Amino acid sequence: MKDDRMYLLHIRDALGNIREYTTPGREAFFNDRKTQDAVIRNLEIIGEAVKHMSASLKATHNTIAWKQIAGMRDRLIHDYFGVDLNLVWDVVASELPQLERKTNQILGHPEKPTGPNS
Repeated sequence: MKDDRMYLLHIRDALGNIREYTTPGREAFFNDRKTQDAVIRNLEIIGEAVKHMSASLKATHNTIAWKQIAGMRDRLIHDYFGVDLNLVWDVVASELPQLERKTNQILGHPEKPTGPNS
């Protein structure tokens, strides 16, 4: 769990960064290329951390869509010029608050995140 904890902390930190960057909302996200780049980079970090986590942790917390998270990282890395910003925003607004709650619960810090739609 020690290595898994490190990866979970990286995920938690990246989620916090994304929350901070996207708090101004959808329009601000779509109008600022630096914010888009920062959000995409942090999504890549989350996906990379997931790829390194143990199978046992993923099995224990199987309500989290680990495979889809890793898959999104692959799409962002390998199809960078074809990134669908609408999809990125939808993931940020719809999926990440729940992932942040679950990550905090695994880490033993069940706090409610505040994000663009939470």
